[in-house]
This record gives sequence, structure tokens and C-alpha cells, in this order.
Amino acid sequence: MRLTSLLAITCGLSALSALPQSVAAGQSADIPAWLAAYVGEGDGQIAQPVLERARALYQRKVSAGAVRNPCYFAMDATRPADGHRFYVICEADRTFRAISAGHGSGRNLKGVADFSNGRQCAKNFGNARDSDLTTGGNYVTSETKTSFKGYYRVSSKQDAVFKRSFVQFDGEGETANARDRAIGGHPASLLAVQCVKKNPGSQYADGDGNVPWGKLVDYSGGRSNGCTSWSPADARQIISMVQGKPTTVYIYPESTDIAAVAKSVAAGRSPAQAGLYWNQSCLKQIGKPKFWSRKTLEPIIVKYREDHPLAPAQPLPMCQGQ
Repeated sequence: MRLTSLLAITCGLSALSALPQSVAAGQSADIPAWLAAYVGEGDGQIAQPVLERARALYQRKVSAGAVRNPCYFAMDATRPADGHRFYVICEADRTFRAISAGHGSGRNLKGVADFSNGRQCAKNFGNARDSDLTTGGNYVTSETKTSFKGYYRVSSKQDAVFKRSFVQFDGEGETANARDRAIGGHPASLLAVQCVKKNPGSQYADGDGNVPWGKLVDYSGGRSNGCTSWSPADARQIISMVQGKPTTVYIYPESTDIAAVAKSVAAGRSPAQAGLYWNQSCLKQIGKPKFWSRKTLEPIIVKYREDHPLAPAQPLPMCQGQ
């Protein structure tokens, strides 16, 4: 789907209602004028370093023949979750769109390590397996998988099938383990399975003729397991854009950005004074950010799992009165 058609769809995003004010000072001369009009730190705008790195990644992958999609993506994970911090950029069509997206929730291993994130702002980042953290850096979209999750009620007498699509990301450098971590993009919705119902005629029924049944939950703009999550409507549009047409996804901040900002804050200087970028409202909320490397965090998670084994999974009860 071309972005021109995306822009014609009313998604209730205030970022599309008016062109953001331009931030002309210090802009890269390489950024075309129409796109430079969206550069800034207000809601619906994209910070200059985020855009410059996203464009550089995209241009490099296009030159290498790895990407032919006319559009590319970027995300600024330093911004609040209730804003528009995921960007869809199609330079050939001169179209720019900012939408909401979730960040990694992290985890609190009680008594061992707390690397959890609040709903609004991310303080902790990292690339350890099972950390549920966002990792900034370079990605390219890959295959899309759609999985059956179960049934949910849509009316007093009707259930519907819930299937969720997942776009795998492949990374490089610190994001190279994206496939091992099952990192990608998907709708911010899940099925909270509560019980199983008899439905032997369903193609998804198990050997006993049962299917999982639960409540559909939309967690748009909230936290994820480290993946990039979008509202269901935005996810459908984005996934259609990349099916069979890989493109780049650049996520800010990288570990070096996090270390530099944390050092600046510790020294009593604002990131801007040090020539660095971090969203000011979130920095005020989190104090200073931290990057948890896989080398440091993975052994902690493994040891915690060994010390706190999960209870054996119990069979779901049969639904009653549904």
C-alpha cells in the first residue's frame, strides 16, 4: 500500500492534521526541504539525528540491493508512549506519517535486578534474550507470519477467530540477535485465553475438538515484549507495505547514545548542552537511561530462571456459560 493512500485514511492521529513547524537551524543539507519541515522535537515531528540515521541506513541498504521498498521506517524510543514516535517515510511520494508505537516493558527480577520500564517512558534498553527490552539500532524487515491465537466474543451469539501477524526484523551489530529474540513488529493486541470451548467443526480444533477462547485486549501505545507494536489499524497498513517488499527500520537510541546521555546527566549537564539528543519530558521522568548488554544481563536471567522454575502448565478449563 502506497503512503498516499495511507494518508487518505482517517486514523484519528492529530499529527496528520497540520504540518509541523520546521526546525531549520542545523539541519543537514542532504535532507530535502519538504522532509526538513517535519524535523523537530514536537509531537508528530522527528528529531534530526533519528532522521539522519534512518535515511543513511535506508540509502545504504538500497545501494546494496537489499531493499527496494520506496518507504522506510524509524522509531524514537526516547519519546513518551502517548505520542507519535514511529515514522513512515516515503521520499519518492514526499509523504511522512507519525504514529504511536509501544516500547519494551523490561522485567523486574525481584531481589536480583530491576530493568523494567514504565508505561509512558523507557529508562532501560538492552539486547539480552528474554529481557523484554527495546534495542536501538539497524533492522531490515523480513518474513511475515500469521498465527491463530483463539476465539473471542463479538456479539451475544457469535465468536470470531483472532489471528495475529508478526513481521520478523533482522538486525546487525547489537541488533544481530533480533531473530533469536523473536523481535519484530505486530499489532498491539492479544488474546487473554480463559478457557476452551467445544468446536469440533473448527479447522483450529485440537484432538478433543476444543478451541481456546478468551478476551481480546488492545494495548496500543503501551509496552511490549521488546517488539515494536502498533495499533491494529496501523499494523494492518504497515504490514501490507512490507509483505514481499523488505525495508529498513531504524530505532533510536543505540547503546552509545544511552551511555553518552547517562554520562552527561551524571555530570550535571543536559544532553542538549553536550550536543546529544533525548526527549526532555521522558528524561525528566526517568532521570537517566541505562543499556543492559546481553553479556551482562543474559547470565542473570538464566540464573534467575534456574532459581525460580515455572510451575508446570495446567490444562485450561472448559468454558461455562459462554
